[in-house]
Amino acid sequence: MKKYNEIQIPESITEIIKNEKSCLVVWDVQNALVNRIFNKPVFLEKLKKLLAVARDRVPIFYTVITPLPKEFQSSWSIYSMMRRFKVDDPNKLPNFMAPGSNDREIPMEVFPQKMDVVMEKSTPNIFLGTNFESMLRNRGIETIIFTGIATEMGIEHSARDASARGFYPVVVSDAVSSMDPNGHERSLITMQNMLIVEESEKIMKILSEN
Repeated sequence: MKKYNEIQIPESITEIIKNEKSCLVVWDVQNALVNRIFNKPVFLEKLKKLLAVARDRVPIFYTVITPLPKEFQSSWSIYSMMRRFKVDDPNKLPNFMAPGSNDREIPMEVFPQKMDVVMEKSTPNIFLGTNFESMLRNRGIETIIFTGIATEMGIEHSARDASARGFYPVVVSDAVSSMDPNGHERSLITMQNMLIVEESEKIMKILSEN
């Protein structure tokens, strides 16, 4: 731990992850995405184990994709969805993450518990259009541990923004995943150079010993 102008600066991962100042984010772990990732069984097992250790030790936030009504979506949002689903007409787009659909549900293996916070959001950034930052500031949380889908999209986007807002972002390398294994690996390499990337075993050990 260093001190600079009265600011305490944790350096090691054990100083950065303190249970009373940390939270865990489970990003967009919904059936529509889980069923398309390249390593579903391994991912769910790693996340399940991490949740078992983290629960009752740190606050857990789940995000769920909640698209805006179609008439209020941006042109870019519609365009990118057309690219993702490979259609040439907006009218051919599926009703993505429709309320009440199985696609929208969180798998039972990692389902949120009563004390967890479930947050609806419509962008690949946990801070945009939510009260997430205010909730963390109110609780004195300084470190955000990221898990979920997809590594190169919402995870990287939110982790980068977390660092810009002064939080310590920790990405759990084997508890994040993607539909694109190459994109997943490239993103982890990129984030290792600017953020904090650690395996779940190390994170669990620190959480359990705090």
